[in-house]
Amino acid sequence: MKRLCTTLGKATGFLAVLIVVIAVVLEYFDDPEPVKYTSMAEDMKTLEESFKQQNKSCFVLGASGETGKVLVQELLERNIFSKITLIGRRKLDFEGKANENLVQEVVDFEKLDDYAAAFQGHDVGYCCLGTTRAKAGADGFVRVDHDYVLKSAELAKAGGCSQFHLQSSRGADKKSSFLYLKVKGQVEAEIEALDFDRYAVYRPGVLLVDRQESRPTEWLARKFLSGLTSVCSTSMAIPIEVVAKAMVSNTLLQPEQKAEILEHKAIVAVGKTAGK
Repeated sequence: MKRLCTTLGKATGFLAVLIVVIAVVLEYFDDPEPVKYTSMAEDMKTLEESFKQQNKSCFVLGASGETGKVLVQELLERNIFSKITLIGRRKLDFEGKANENLVQEVVDFEKLDDYAAAFQGHDVGYCCLGTTRAKAGADGFVRVDHDYVLKSAELAKAGGCSQFHLQSSRGADKKSSFLYLKVKGQVEAEIEALDFDRYAVYRPGVLLVDRQESRPTEWLARKFLSGLTSVCSTSMAIPIEVVAKAMVSNTLLQPEQKAEILEHKAIVAVGKTAGK
């Protein structure tokens, strides 16, 4: 038993040192300077009240996903929209908590043109829609993360939407040799070409979230990344709550450019403005 404790102690110490070393390396290769905002210094509560008075509406794609769920809760709690529409393949259960500002539209993503009305009349669109190659296969991944997302953005623009906020991924690049990053980069660029009045892309690293169905290796990976993130700010991992807060707060801010890409540092910076 004593030998086991000694071994575990050494392993823990080695892991701690490894975390620090990796953190320092990642900090050296960290993101470029965050996007600058002309209204960043303003009080967030003041911005929220001003925005709320404009009586705007929004829609959310991917509300059944991990980030989407948290985003919806953030929107409901901050109550800056007069109407929130969830667009998805099925209705979601909110444990009996009815909200007069929340409505749901069920659509068939394979026939989105038939559901164009669901995308009409919104001022802001949030997209957290996505799947994985492991879950849907290569073709299924492209269909969801590219085809569904792009078509939804097209219908939203045609329906009068002026702002579009897209959850993407760290390292997204339309020229990448990796399918995941290439598809993410392609859809980013194609949506930008739609020319929304305001377009924001969020590129978080690994999303930190406790999944009930997680395997032991996934649990260990999350714990490792949580420790790494606590040591220093890196682009490797980020809690989904921070991403959701950043997406809502950024809706209220005024960037210096029409289209923007928020990497890790910017997401953290904007996410911290919530509640100020």
